[in-house]
Amino acid sequence: MAADLFAPVQLGDLTLANRLVMAPMTRNRAGADGVVPPLMAAYYQQRASAGLIVTESAPVSAQAIGYPFTPGIFTDAQAASWLSLTDAVHSAGGRIFIQLQHCGRISHPSLQRDGETPVAPSALRPAGQAVTYSGMQDFVTPRALETREIAGIVAQFRQGAELARRAGFDGIEVHGANGYIIDQFLRDGSNQRGDAYGGSAAKRLRLLNEILEAVCEVWPANRVGLRLTPENSFNAMSDSDPQGHFEYFAEQLSPRGLAYLHVLEGDMLTKASSVDYRALRAKFDGPYIANNGYDLARARAALREGAADLVAFGTPFLANPDLVRRYRESLPLNEADSTTFYGGSETGYTDYPTYRSAYVSAA
Repeated sequence: MAADLFAPVQLGDLTLANRLVMAPMTRNRAGADGVVPPLMAAYYQQRASAGLIVTESAPVSAQAIGYPFTPGIFTDAQAASWLSLTDAVHSAGGRIFIQLQHCGRISHPSLQRDGETPVAPSALRPAGQAVTYSGMQDFVTPRALETREIAGIVAQFRQGAELARRAGFDGIEVHGANGYIIDQFLRDGSNQRGDAYGGSAAKRLRLLNEILEAVCEVWPANRVGLRLTPENSFNAMSDSDPQGHFEYFAEQLSPRGLAYLHVLEGDMLTKASSVDYRALRAKFDGPYIANNGYDLARARAALREGAADLVAFGTPFLANPDLVRRYRESLPLNEADSTTFYGGSETGYTDYPTYRSAYVSAA
């Protein structure tokens, strides 16, 4: 029998209300100190009907920051501010994981303490520009991490996992995607190291393995998810064999018993894809969350055909706090305003109407 998108589903020891996942989406509404404001709590609470919410990326250290006004998870004040948000989501019946991030080379000295150079697996300057407090600035050539420094990166993720527990989350998602530091180690277009963390696929996987080992000492494995992007070109990323490499990664990670593998299928910029994601999914013995441009019909087809266990939606959730109801009842959707995606106040953030309020206001 095909899975029902709107029926409850078991994810490890958690019961989710449905198989719709709110995808992580950076919104840049936090304070400059990485503290979560009440406005963010309201935004996530509005969307608590999702089976699972995965928060926007949260840097695990000051070094991990890559964008202005992103909520952090590396200070006591940040953890305390997240607690009010998780309480709000739980009070509305929702489940929420926090996405732990380190941006690596996708940062800028102006975002780093004391103007330090961003770090990366290799000293390769990415094409493009960084978003900074003073506008767009060219990326710089990052500093290649010394082998002895890598344990410090792992420790940052472990601390983030510990603070996430204190902040009341239901679990964590390790951000191994979209050109940030874990992805930079995984893909051979950005990793040209000659030590134990570069070269073969097994060596490029080592950092992620060590991070997962560390966070799974804080959380049970079935409360730890992982996001990967095998062929996303965002942030100047590339790989010589995404099919072979990421099938290997999925197979090697499968025995860990993670909560799920969350995969952005294809390139989020071009929507092009050459990877067989069913073959990749077959290598992972655990729940699989499909992501990238899914609508209701495509999501239902993926579940019906066994191509996914859950489906993540981004922009539809951004513009429709009651997306679950709208999809379930075949109601029209709000249109998203892309000019308000990043930064700002409640406009384009918490003021999207539910279907009821849209109907009432038009009456």
